Amino acid sequence: MTMGERLKNISILVTRPVDQAQNLCRLIEEAGGKAIQFPVMEISYDAENGEARQALEAITQQLDSYRMAIFVSANAVRGAARLLRQGPPEQLILAAVGKATAEAVEKCWQREAILPARHFNSEGLLALPQLQHIKHQKIVIFRGRGGREKLAAELVNRGAEVTYAAVYHRNVPQTTLDIVRNQSIDAICVTSNEGLQNLCEIAGAGHRNWLLRQQLVVISQRSADLARQLGFTHEAIVAPSANDQGLLSAILSWKNNK
Repeated sequence: MTMGERLKNISILVTRPVDQAQNLCRLIEEAGGKAIQFPVMEISYDAENGEARQALEAITQQLDSYRMAIFVSANAVRGAARLLRQGPPEQLILAAVGKATAEAVEKCWQREAILPARHFNSEGLLALPQLQHIKHQKIVIFRGRGGREKLAAELVNRGAEVTYAAVYHRNVPQTTLDIVRNQSIDAICVTSNEGLQNLCEIAGAGHRNWLLRQQLVVISQRSADLARQLGFTHEAIVAPSANDQGLLSAILSWKNNK
């Protein structure tokens, strides 16, 4: 079998936001599969909202007094970049939750971010040497509205002064699964717990039974656990790494073991 036939006759539903789905779709199609885009989340950047931008600029204009900026997602980097036209101050340590976020930092500012060695989540960040002795240090966390609180709570517990900069928010698209149910979906890629919950919300009562019979490919055990709680019939497949290549590897492994 050639490289371009590894996913022959396999259709994968990709649920990432439109501007973040292209690379995964390309990898699937290069392997011979069919990638069907069905975004379950829309991203809106708060820098494009006058009132929200003013509040955020009050934070970003004080970054010279901060020790570190933590970015919890690639969207957080993109949202911050809309405010930091000249880039973050040179003395500011940049930290990323994972590889995709670190790549976004590199792309936006040609800067290297520190990131966890293995566990790409809040727990992994908290294990970094640079976050062990932070008493009286000022840290800003760039994130979306309504993110997890564990990271900030633990940083405060260690003595840091923590500020949130919510630079984007997420919405559930007005769409329906009617448009994909007739396309013979083999598996669905979901890359966050919120995305999985949105997918179930979009499905509603009319498509719920169909959705729960589908094979999920996810990027964390937390998402696999949530899928089980939501009632999905098949155990979700967890990608070996939380990036597009990891998702492709998981899909290929699943297909080979079918």
